[in-house]
Amino acid sequence: MYEKAREGLRFSVRLRTATQPDHRDTEHSPYMDALVEGRLSRDEYALLVGQLSFVYDVLEQAADAMRDDEVAGAFDFAGFRRLDALHADLEFFHGPDWREHVRADEATRRYCDRLREVCFDWAGGFVAHHYTRYLGDLSGGQVIARRLKGAYGLDDGEGLRFYQFTGRPKALKDRYRVLLDTAPWDEAERARIIAEVKTAYRLNSELITALGRRLPIDPAA
Repeated sequence: MYEKAREGLRFSVRLRTATQPDHRDTEHSPYMDALVEGRLSRDEYALLVGQLSFVYDVLEQAADAMRDDEVAGAFDFAGFRRLDALHADLEFFHGPDWREHVRADEATRRYCDRLREVCFDWAGGFVAHHYTRYLGDLSGGQVIARRLKGAYGLDDGEGLRFYQFTGRPKALKDRYRVLLDTAPWDEAERARIIAEVKTAYRLNSELITALGRRLPIDPAA
């Protein structure tokens, strides 16, 4: 009983528990359901890769800006960044002129605007958005990658570099959660971070929903 009580006090546990409903809203959107079930074409999957490239571009600019921050800088693990992998995937799907095929949607621009607003000078805001993206990539992203590999015949990791991390996902997630649990945030700051993670999930959900509206997806399929 004591161990369970202590577990419940950990910020990483509180954060995950408080934002589970927000996470589920994105996870089970019509677009994501169609994606993991193999009902989208490669080009339709590449739409997601393109939109995410804008998000990670801004987030990794923020990581550069926060590099010397005592708290935020610790979360930017070596080998964690995804932008180069996203660019490699876009080149795989579209060829060397991939930039001509990728334009940010309005929902993506709103997402990036929020990143610029809170991630460059607020450590908690940076961590909130960093956590939402990278812990998701290390968790559900690995399941998505396996399904996409089979559905689209993507051999040798081509087109799926976004999901390939240096190191074992579990070890990286454990290390990340230790940082969350030991960061010197008081209760008011922790509440702000939880609220910002909810905002991050909402913005991501809007990005995914916008992609679904561009495609002839039958939610009941």
